[in-house]
Amino acid sequence: MEHLFSAAVHNLLSPMVLFFGVGLAAGMLGSDLRIPKGLVAAASLYLLVAIGLRGGAELAKEGLSHPFLATATAGLVMGFVVLPGVAFAVLRRWGRLDAVNAAAIASHYGSIRVVTFVTAASFLRRQGLSYEGFMTAVMALMETPGVVSGILLARRYGGCAAGPSQAPIWPALRETVLGSSPVVLLGSLLVGAVAGEAGWQLMEPFVVELFPGVLSLFLLEMGLTAGRQVGDFLRHGGFLSTFGFVMPLVGGTLGVLLGSLIGLSVGGSTLFAVLAASASYIAAPAAVRLALPQANLALPITLALAVTFPFNILLGIPLYFSVASWLDR
Repeated sequence: MEHLFSAAVHNLLSPMVLFFGVGLAAGMLGSDLRIPKGLVAAASLYLLVAIGLRGGAELAKEGLSHPFLATATAGLVMGFVVLPGVAFAVLRRWGRLDAVNAAAIASHYGSIRVVTFVTAASFLRRQGLSYEGFMTAVMALMETPGVVSGILLARRYGGCAAGPSQAPIWPALRETVLGSSPVVLLGSLLVGAVAGEAGWQLMEPFVVELFPGVLSLFLLEMGLTAGRQVGDFLRHGGFLSTFGFVMPLVGGTLGVLLGSLIGLSVGGSTLFAVLAASASYIAAPAAVRLALPQANLALPITLALAVTFPFNILLGIPLYFSVASWLDR
């Protein structure tokens, strides 16, 4: 418990998380603070490129090792079967949501959010811990399966196989695979892997020196967005609020246990737990909007952004790290 408290305090007092807190408070208080959209888009692009290059350089060192293949397989199974399946069953049975909206939310929780991963990686570096470089590749692999699974669940249980609101699945899959986030992330990962050590030394100042400041700016914007949506979400009822806190705990626990069983380091297990605990609110909505136009996207987007994302940033990351450290001991 003391280790968890120390890690939580350390995380809460980091400049990046403090900027998120400033944005969250400003959004909830109705501040007119606005971050230019172009600047936010540039910050997002930079974070994807930076984390992809770092992961690619590390992957070039390690190659297709057994731990990587085991972790990638576990990540695909978690993203396609376990996480969306659990979320869908809970939302249908206890949340009493219709199948389409339950599947839409499940698709968001089967996918991942890059910024949560990036924040956790920064947290580990402040702790003086390294992690397996292939975790970036695992993250890229886990972006798509949950979205596909959610769409298939809606098609199977939503009773809309031939309805007028039925949309073709292929445009949604194309949006998922060829969206800006996976393309930039996978492309940067490939560049880092091909360029190797020499390329990393050339790009290191760009990737390392600017990273904390850009992440702080992006988290400030995320805090503003989350703060402005909290009030709207509370009107949807207490069950979904509880789900937004409990689901990342379920995913994070499964992730850290699997990481420990595979033999990942404390840092690697923490990041795998973060991937299993996060929820997409950019890539998944774009695909679900195309494939399930009858779904109420306000539910999964606000749930992921206003509840799960702040929980993971403020408390979840140190919690998963503490559990991984305990299992390692």
